[in-house]
Amino acid sequence: MCQIFIGADPALYQPQTRSLRLHRLSTSIRLETMFWQVLEEIGARDGMSINQLIAKLYDELAEVGADLSNFASFLRVSCMRYMALQVSGRIPADLAVPIRSLDADWVLAGERGGRSVHAAERAVAAAR
Repeated sequence: MCQIFIGADPALYQPQTRSLRLHRLSTSIRLETMFWQVLEEIGARDGMSINQLIAKLYDELAEVGADLSNFASFLRVSCMRYMALQVSGRIPADLAVPIRSLDADWVLAGERGGRSVHAAERAVAAAR
């Protein structure tokens, strides 16, 4: 089992720090390479650069009054949710389909309805 994970290309979990501007303030975010790759894919679906995507996410979080103190963790979780929602079929694997074109309520209904179950729980349920 562990070979699947330890056999990964070390470049994927190498941290990278990127500088960007959020509301005229310079800041930096440190994420592992794989997360930067997923953010790039998400942004590209809607014609945005990584910096534009991050600024949009930051602004939208601020609008709803979310805690922005752990924004890097929010980005990591967003990447994982994006990938999980693709696997579940809630977000199309076709990268030509923009995220903004999707019905957010329908996409999120899979999570809210309990269909986004942890992989181990799904495996146990399938074995029964």
